[in-house]
Formats: sequence, structure tokens, C-alpha cells
Amino acid sequence: MSKFGLWAIAGIAVSTLLYLVYTAFTFEAPAGTTTVVIAPPGLQPIVKEPPPSILPEILLEPEPEPPAIAASEPVVETLPVEVVEPESEPVVEEPDSPVVQLPNLSDSDSFVFEGLRAIRNGVAVIRLLASDQLVRKFVVLVDNISRGEYPQTGLPYRGVEQEMPVQNIDENLFVMDASAHGRFDQIIDIFVALDTDQAVTLYQSLSPLFQQAYTEIGFRNVNFDDTLRSAVNIILRTPYIEGPYQLVKPSVMYLYADASIENLQNVQKQLIRIGPENTEKIKAKLRDFVLRL
Repeated sequence: MSKFGLWAIAGIAVSTLLYLVYTAFTFEAPAGTTTVVIAPPGLQPIVKEPPPSILPEILLEPEPEPPAIAASEPVVETLPVEVVEPESEPVVEEPDSPVVQLPNLSDSDSFVFEGLRAIRNGVAVIRLLASDQLVRKFVVLVDNISRGEYPQTGLPYRGVEQEMPVQNIDENLFVMDASAHGRFDQIIDIFVALDTDQAVTLYQSLSPLFQQAYTEIGFRNVNFDDTLRSAVNIILRTPYIEGPYQLVKPSVMYLYADASIENLQNVQKQLIRIGPENTEKIKAKLRDFVLRL
């Protein structure tokens, strides 16, 4: 071997020795028990293990493969069958009182009288009523009042036979006497004394007959109860007017000299004839009756 080769080998050996000395002085042993193996110089490369990691070691486990799904035939579910429950029959409650059998309209007078006799103070009312066709006459009266009219004939009650007392002011002007209202006091008091609850019950039991009579005079699609309420409202709207009332008599009938009274509806003028006190009694009774109807 040449000298140059020997010097090269010696230079490498010295350099390796110096490197090892330098490493020995500068090396800091890591914590733990890790051993560093140094290969012999010139033969093996120096393998240095990396220092231990500060972070905790994370072990990643492989995800298990999903279990194989066994192939099976599709299951076809049967749709539920709709069950129709049988309709239950309505429960019919037994009435507290026996069902009232109504008579024919033309033969209903005795039935109406019997119903009135069962009402407190009803017997006194019977003495004031007409003797026949009470249901039909009552329906006609109510229908006229609902339109503001007041019939002079065919009334369901007996008329007052006493003439209206008047005083002459001159040959063309009269004044109604204060005693004129007294002719109606007893009639109004008997009417007001009727038991309202019992009267409503009797009216409701006769309601089919009233409706039948109302159909007879041409009101097939109108409820008679509604017509009765309209008639009561006309009466309740009658103004309170105190006398004395001056009258004129251009023909057979007396007329009010005051145009504001004469221009009222006929039923309201009739109520003024019976006097303001009697009119207020009728209003209170009818208002109570309709509220309970």
C-alpha cells in the first residue's frame, strides 16, 4: 500500500477518534434507561436512537370490519286491516214527565184551557179569553204586532165594552179623561199575575200548534218564535208618554191631536190608551217571558 493510502486511513481514524471524544463530552444522557450502542469506528455507521417522546403514546387499533349481513329475502308486511266499529245507537233518556199528545189544531181549545187551569192565576185569565180558536187568533195577533199593526177584530181575548171617557174642549177638540186608563187595570193585573215559568212551559208545549197555525196564514219558512220576539220588541220600544192626551174625531174613531203620538205604530198607540203605568207592567212581564223562552 502506498504512503498516501496509509495517511488517508490514519486521518480517518484520527477524525473518528476526535469525534467520539467530542461526543462524550457534549452528550447528555436522556432520562430513563435507554442504552446507546456505538458501532466500532470505521466499520458500522453510528445508529442513534431518538430520545423518548414527551407525549403519551397513542395506540391506534384497527377498526373492526362491519359484520357481514346475511342476505335474506325481503319481508313483505301485511297492511293492517281497518276495523270499522259499529255505530252505537244513541241513548234515549227517559223523560221526567210523560210525552204530551197534542190535539188537532181545530180541536185545541179545550187543551189550551186545561193548560191554563194548571197555571197559577190561569183560571182568571180564562175568563178574559175568547171561547174558540185561541191558537189561531193568538198567532194572528202576534203577527200583526210584529209589523206594528193591531187588529180590531178576531182577537183572542174579550174586548172592553166600556167606551173611552173624554171631555169636550170644543166641538173639534177633546181630551182623554184620566179615568180612561182605569178600564184596563184589572185586565193588566190578571195578566201580570200569571206565573212566568209555567206560562213559558205551556207556550213551549203548544209551540207545534202555533207553528202550524202560522203556516196556515202563509209563513211556511218563518219560525213563529222569532215573530213573537219581534212583536215583543215593538212593544218594548213604545215611548213613555204621560197625559192628558188631546184627541180629535174627524170620523168615527178618535185620533191623537199630537202628531208625534198619532204617527206612532198602531200597536204603540193602543198601548198609550191603556196608560203609561199599565204599559210599563206589560213591558216588564213580556221582557221576563222572552228571557226565559
